[in-house]
Amino acid sequence: MPTENKPKIMHYIDSPQYELELTSKYCKALLSQVFAKVTKEISGEEFAMLDTISCNKGMCQRDLAKMLLKDRANTGRLLESLEKKGFVLRYNDTKNNRLVRKVDITPEGEKILEVLTEKLAPIRAKADEIIGEEDLIIMRASLKKLRDVASKVVDIQI
Repeated sequence: MPTENKPKIMHYIDSPQYELELTSKYCKALLSQVFAKVTKEISGEEFAMLDTISCNKGMCQRDLAKMLLKDRANTGRLLESLEKKGFVLRYNDTKNNRLVRKVDITPEGEKILEVLTEKLAPIRAKADEIIGEEDLIIMRASLKKLRDVASKVVDIQI
């Protein structure tokens, strides 16, 4: 019986989804290890949040959670930690006549962000050297294509 019309079966461990998930786990572990060596003051997750807040001053917590792909509870926990350390300031504001919780980076937060960005620069430069700018551009474009296809099939709000 001919098998030429039979679709090729792709097993999970051969799929792009598996590669993405595995890469994500390695990147999270790497981030954690790098921050453990570079600083005891904040975690990699807190750094990512602080950096995002720095670029989006006055952002509401809900938008911050969406941007960082975090649930609201995790976002609140991270913000509470950063606030206790004096790196962010949360305050109430109104948006379309509704009460919203907004967040800004403090001068102390800007300072730690600058210091850590400087400390992380050699690590980032080494990674850029290994991967290369052209490969990064191709990778981002490929990931965007995959995300666009998935977003047409999957019904989720991010």
